[in-house]
Amino acid sequence: MQRNDLLKLSTRMFKARTGRTLLTILGMGIGIGAILFLVGLGYGLQEVLLKTITTSDSLLALDVSADSEKGSKLNGEAVKKIENQEGVAEIVPIYDAQAQIKFQDISADGTAVVAKPLLLKLEGKKIISGSENFEESSKKIVISSSFSNILNIPPEELEGKSVNFSLFLPSGESNSEKLERKDVGSSYEIIGVAESEELSFFVSSDGLEQFLSGVDYSRLKVKCSSSDVLDGVKEKIIGDNFLVSSLSDTVKEVNKMFRFIKIILALFGMVALLVSAIGMFNTMTVSLLERTKEIGIMKSIGASDKDILLIFLIESTIMGFLGGLSGIILGVTFGEAVNLILNAVAWKLGGQTLSLFYFPVWFLLFIVGFSVLIGFLTGLVPARRASAIDPLDALRSK
Repeated sequence: MQRNDLLKLSTRMFKARTGRTLLTILGMGIGIGAILFLVGLGYGLQEVLLKTITTSDSLLALDVSADSEKGSKLNGEAVKKIENQEGVAEIVPIYDAQAQIKFQDISADGTAVVAKPLLLKLEGKKIISGSENFEESSKKIVISSSFSNILNIPPEELEGKSVNFSLFLPSGESNSEKLERKDVGSSYEIIGVAESEELSFFVSSDGLEQFLSGVDYSRLKVKCSSSDVLDGVKEKIIGDNFLVSSLSDTVKEVNKMFRFIKIILALFGMVALLVSAIGMFNTMTVSLLERTKEIGIMKSIGASDKDILLIFLIESTIMGFLGGLSGIILGVTFGEAVNLILNAVAWKLGGQTLSLFYFPVWFLLFIVGFSVLIGFLTGLVPARRASAIDPLDALRSK
């Protein structure tokens, strides 16, 4: 039997049993759509979280702090030693100092993060208003969105405004527990607002050397030249008796957690897919019973067992393929509809809009391939039964 004849006989189901075939495809589509919807939600939540906490620069950064138990200190000597290590592209010493910021008649306590401007990128801070570039002048400052909320002023209205602040630094020895208030004196211009839940502001260390002289760094941000050397640099710094952590470790844990979540969500969707697969099996079995005499006629005029097998397998595979496509349409459409409704509610309440569903192209292609496989496997048993029917018995059947 020629390929064209096989294809024509395999697609007769759409004319002879249109309603039953479409319902079977729809059932398959609902099962596939359920899997796509739930797994797409898992991917979406993962994307939202990772975009919130990471940037390309922050994934190459290491957080280094002193280990008090081993007596290590973060001073100029330690910075030079780490800076000279192979694989280190840049190092940012950081002072985290208690501070009080004053805007007009309002004062608020928080943390002054004194470092190079590069720190904002290495920490993955998102600038929601203004700029993060305060390199040109030491009299510029970036405040956190939490300060903006306390001042009850929209971030965009704070740009260009002047503030004053005081630092509370160790008096005498750098490890002294007694803190001394030091007024910076000069006014600083707010050039940007960074998204952060902490009451903090970022300011360049240029111009503050007189206040920070003799004070050990609170921590270091070490940017590696590539992800390939990240683990090696980390081990060397740990070997120098410092504590090291990285955002990439957090990302790995997050990915592990969401991998488990997506598997659980997919298993819930598999229940619906199993029900639809049983429905398809039932459709193919009924089709076999209804076409027993037809199979006998085809065999009596020369159709081989292989031809009959292929007719049924092509039928089930086509239904699986169409079920996969309909499942993608249902899953993506329903996901986007839910996302639209949630974002409309969030916008109305003054919240931030997010995309809670994400459907990777490779996963959509996998879904189509998986649907075809399910269709093929579901039709395998009925196809074998059909190919094994004796033509004489088939012609006698009623």
